[in-house]
Amino acid sequence: MLVLLVGLLFILNGTHSARILGIFPMGAPSHYILGNSLLKGLAEKGHDVTMVSPFTEKNPPKNGSYRDIVLTGFLEDHDRRIKEMNMFEMEKQSFLTLLPLFANMMVGMCEQTLNHTNMQKLIHSDEKFDVVIVEQFMNEAQKALATRFNAPLILFSTMGANSWVNQLIGNPQPLAYIPEALLGYSSKMTFSQRLVNIFTYAAQLGLNHFYMYPEHDKLIKKYFPNGPSIYDVIYNASIVLLNSHPSINQPVPYVPSMIDVGGLHVKTPKKLPMDLQQLLDNAKEGVIYFSLGSNLKSALLPNEKRQILLNTFSKLKETVLWKWEDDTLPGKPTNVHIAKWLPQQDVLAHPNLKLFITHGGLLSTTETIYHGVPALAIPIAGDQKLNARQIVNMGIGLTIGYQEITEEALSNKINQLLTNPNFLKNAKSRSDFYHDRLVSPLDTAIYWVEYVIRHRGAPHLRVAALDLSWYQYFLLDVIVAMSAGTLFVLFVLYYIIKKTCSICCKRQKQKLKSN
Repeated sequence: MLVLLVGLLFILNGTHSARILGIFPMGAPSHYILGNSLLKGLAEKGHDVTMVSPFTEKNPPKNGSYRDIVLTGFLEDHDRRIKEMNMFEMEKQSFLTLLPLFANMMVGMCEQTLNHTNMQKLIHSDEKFDVVIVEQFMNEAQKALATRFNAPLILFSTMGANSWVNQLIGNPQPLAYIPEALLGYSSKMTFSQRLVNIFTYAAQLGLNHFYMYPEHDKLIKKYFPNGPSIYDVIYNASIVLLNSHPSINQPVPYVPSMIDVGGLHVKTPKKLPMDLQQLLDNAKEGVIYFSLGSNLKSALLPNEKRQILLNTFSKLKETVLWKWEDDTLPGKPTNVHIAKWLPQQDVLAHPNLKLFITHGGLLSTTETIYHGVPALAIPIAGDQKLNARQIVNMGIGLTIGYQEITEEALSNKINQLLTNPNFLKNAKSRSDFYHDRLVSPLDTAIYWVEYVIRHRGAPHLRVAALDLSWYQYFLLDVIVAMSAGTLFVLFVLYYIIKKTCSICCKRQKQKLKSN
């Protein structure tokens, strides 16, 4: 009887279990953290999860089933690429200069993923999946995996709403107050900024349609036998999960298929390792935490900038905890403590933490808002300038440009943040906004993934904009027709007036002759 009951429970549980494939091929740890948080959460709910990424999960969930397909060699390539790019030097270059180089790199990385031995085994296998979740990051050809496995497609954007996502689901993007994500503008743009914003948007759109999409179409044809057209792939997403929330990002329009799940990676704070716990507990003047994230390495900072930081920190009475990737830091002041890795979320949760000096990555921005900690952002690349602008706009911190860092400027910013209570007040208030949710972000994401699985997609959430050509969407055909009609009416009026004036002049001349 007991065996029968256990078997029945197993069968019942199996009916609610789905096979889920997640594609998160980026070598950046921050991208993996987000994808891994979602897929582990789905596995904990009893689903059978397969995750394709360069990483290996060291603590697989106890419930459900979790399997890694590891893109071996990707982490080494990522680290090499970061060093070669020298992101501190790239900070000087404009986004428009970097855009074509970045696009070409992403096409290459997309092919590298599809061509990987482990990915090829998956593509040519007999496996079945109920849904395919693909990270949205200029990797359009990889979305053909949903077609390959005859499963609904879900996109996961590691950023909030942006032009890369909006184009694919017909979401409006009013350029008057929504800047391109990588420009770092606020919603209140000047005339010149709006001009740059329009030009950048048009350049991004043109690059996609005339280079990116054709190149990805070639990849689909190369790696998927009888593969679909790129245009049947990119507009096929049932929903898009966005790493955003109104407490973190500026409010923008959303179509129904866009779901906010910003903060799904944030965990309940844990007790720190003993040595770190004692250090923070005993910091009577408080603690400043400094980290440039997982991609930017503090150890690669130019000597000049590193010395400015050391000189500035040495003048502070607070304890400074610095994520430093080398064993030693030459010239380190006594109040500065270094570590190659730190449990950032748990550090930010400590009551003695007064300030977070950050690169302004979205995960770090989310975590500082979650814990209500004032921040000083030093943005370098990607969406960091936009996030830094948001930190300033929310009143929870300040920002300083990398090229603007001097001892005087940096000390001034830090002192403002430590002495003005409004920053802490605003940070706590913003944290309240973040926490005031009906459902947690992870549970929200899981619900919508299961929703798509239950209904075999979500075509009823698809907006009609996706069925329009670009000139129809922007009403260019209507504008041309109206302009032509207006010109025709003006021409007729002009002709009538001219004819009337001509007749009047003739009559006037005849009258003068007769007199």
